Amino acid sequence: MRMRQVVSTFSLAILTVALAIGGGTTVSAETKSIDGPEYDEKGRLVRPENYREWINIGTGIGMVYGPLRDQPGGGQAFTNVFVNPSSYRAFLTSGVWPDRTMFVLEIRHSATVNNSKTGNNGRFQGEVMGIEAHVKDEARFEKGGWAFFNLSMRERSGAMIPTSASCYSCHETNAAVDNTFVQFYPELRDVAKKHGTFKNVPEVF
Repeated sequence: MRMRQVVSTFSLAILTVALAIGGGTTVSAETKSIDGPEYDEKGRLVRPENYREWINIGTGIGMVYGPLRDQPGGGQAFTNVFVNPSSYRAFLTSGVWPDRTMFVLEIRHSATVNNSKTGNNGRFQGEVMGIEAHVKDEARFEKGGWAFFNLSMRERSGAMIPTSASCYSCHETNAAVDNTFVQFYPELRDVAKKHGTFKNVPEVF
């Protein structure tokens, strides 16, 4: 009885491995669709709860335009840019952002440390000021397949920013790769140059 149980367990393990190998393509496709953009019944973009577990492709300071540029005290805001993992992996192999790519821009106050005794003076990230998203969804958006959304930590989803907003024309004119500011992300910049997808553009900030 014990030998039969061992054999059954071993057979189950072999079957599991075989299914994993044979169904690799299906698993990959499911993963790609899961970490892309999702919308609610009103067409609003759902904020990914785990976006901070995505790939952080860059952190800047003072890289904000529009109403969030200025903050009380005159300090420059920090920006953290996250992208969904499957699109990041695709970009590494092609230098192109695939359809259903999603970026989340998290904007935070800049807080200051001033310690006259130790000389440790500097800035660190404070509370969240705002959250925006940049989404590539060619079947949904006419303007180059990309759209911007306002998000927040208070609501599950956020509305699309009107296409008349300056962010659209700014990205179309100044983006180094497919509507995105890859010129500000050194590792991805080098990937794009390797694949020949990088466009030399002026710095806009």
